[in-house]
Amino acid sequence: MDKLKRMQERNVGGKEKEAEPSASAAEPVQQLAQVIRLPLWGEAMRGVPNGLLRSALFGAIAKGKRRFMKDEQIAAVEGVEISYTGERLDQGDLDVWESVLHLARSQSLGDECRVTSYALLKLMGKTDSGKNRATLRTRIIRLRANAVTIKQGRYSYIGGLVDEAYKDEETQVWVIVLNPKLHALYATDQFTQVDWSVRQALDGKPLAQWLHSFYASHAKPYPMRIETLLQLSGSENSELRSSRQKLRKALDAVIDACEALGQPFSYAVQGDLVHVERVPSGSQQKHLARPRKPRI
Repeated sequence: MDKLKRMQERNVGGKEKEAEPSASAAEPVQQLAQVIRLPLWGEAMRGVPNGLLRSALFGAIAKGKRRFMKDEQIAAVEGVEISYTGERLDQGDLDVWESVLHLARSQSLGDECRVTSYALLKLMGKTDSGKNRATLRTRIIRLRANAVTIKQGRYSYIGGLVDEAYKDEETQVWVIVLNPKLHALYATDQFTQVDWSVRQALDGKPLAQWLHSFYASHAKPYPMRIETLLQLSGSENSELRSSRQKLRKALDAVIDACEALGQPFSYAVQGDLVHVERVPSGSQQKHLARPRKPRI
């Protein structure tokens, strides 16, 4: 009888009891459930990977027809490598991408980010007009229909800037999904919080917007050749004298926008070099204060 009782306890409904999962077996499930998020930044800022701000990926180009690029190397600073396939991107496309990232930072990357056309345009400082809705749609399509390889620091990202995008035409709700692997571009000291108020003040001035973001990504800007800055900005003006004049005009616009918001910014052109002075952000000041390892 004792033997029969033990057999009954081992069986439930004629089936052997399943063994309890071990801690080691449950561990991979916990890892898969790990939430991947972007770093948090303030409402007045926009977080962008440094490699994108220090390159011509989002070029300072004029309005009009865009050329299609096929696995083309993008001009970038030393230490950053970018190749791109798709219709060329501009600073307006960056505004949309920054806004989507801004919304997505409060949720897990890879989750559906839902936003109406009205709310997204309002976040960008645009009116909810038919023309702006059409432009927004064009830019979201452009951000979806591309392939980019970005190598900055230790990590590389290969994929699209937007993973999925679809829209309910009745409610005007956009559903946008970002690739969780974008998180690799947001490692410590590898992204910049760009002041959105300054960027908005420079709306319609793509070269000035590019220069503001480029220098915002440097804790202590170093002198750069005019020709190098123009190349990195994606300038399509082949006339050097005209390009130099536009660069000075754009830098003057950055000074005005920054000073209006109490953010000192100055520059000087000495020979062929542009020298810029700006006040680093709080995180950049901490970065500068860190002790440096002596070079051997």
